Amino acid sequence: MCKKTKPENQFSIAVASGKGGTGKTFVSVNLFHALQQKGLSIHLVDCDAEAPNDKMFFEAELSARKEIFQQVPVIDLQACTFCGRCHEYCNYNAIFFVPELRKISVLYDFCHGCGACLAACRDGAISERDDLLGEINSYSISGNSALFESRTKVGVHSSVPVLKAAIHEARGAELLVMDAPPGTSCPFIQTVARADYVVLVTEPTPFGLSDLKQSVETLASIGLPCGVVVNKAGLGNREVYQYLKEEHIPLLMEIPFDKALAAMYSGGKIPAREDLLWKERFIELYNTIKDHYGTSSSQR
Repeated sequence: MCKKTKPENQFSIAVASGKGGTGKTFVSVNLFHALQQKGLSIHLVDCDAEAPNDKMFFEAELSARKEIFQQVPVIDLQACTFCGRCHEYCNYNAIFFVPELRKISVLYDFCHGCGACLAACRDGAISERDDLLGEINSYSISGNSALFESRTKVGVHSSVPVLKAAIHEARGAELLVMDAPPGTSCPFIQTVARADYVVLVTEPTPFGLSDLKQSVETLASIGLPCGVVVNKAGLGNREVYQYLKEEHIPLLMEIPFDKALAAMYSGGKIPAREDLLWKERFIELYNTIKDHYGTSSSQR
């Protein structure tokens, strides 16, 4: 597991789910808007670097753009002795090597830029060059809030380096909200591992429950506290609620299955901006999170 690195005085929340379409972004942008209106110093990071969409809900000019690179190897065939040490050292099978034909090359789609091949080479045949992975777009929303969008370059196999860099850029605020990528693979892990508390968004359906269980098990394995927001409440069945009760997982909030609410959101509007009641509900969600985090911390 990666080491959590963040300012000591910053409280960080990851909003995640085991599948796409459950309402992570809905919760993230509403929570962000409500709390920045309340006056908190808050940053929102869109960690879904393959398909970021948080910016769609805010009118803000780009304030900064930072390109993210990693170092990848370049093999000098004139200097190479075809010893195969770089091939042996590579854990990602990114060095194609056929000794009989004296053929060697880098498979850049598999390369993680770890530098092992450079360390292995004794002949000075390997150097490194910059490889563009993506970019971080920063938007100033208000005097006390900002949005950081991670965006990978098309064709890049892993979004992890870009989303990690975006989280790093978002230092300095009192509160950090991370809109995590869907699923429970590496991008999810690298996002939630930097959180103090994880909000899992699900829906009361068999698919929602199945993916919720995967997320809960993953978080339990790395010792992170979590609570659940049930979106589209009133749809499906009660099995999600029974699971939460059996596993003693806090139900933080319910969002009703409501056509008017869905129409507002699909039109690019934030309910917490349009309706004072929703603003207050998301402020209440934050207070509930802090209460549960305080309880879980005292029990560790």
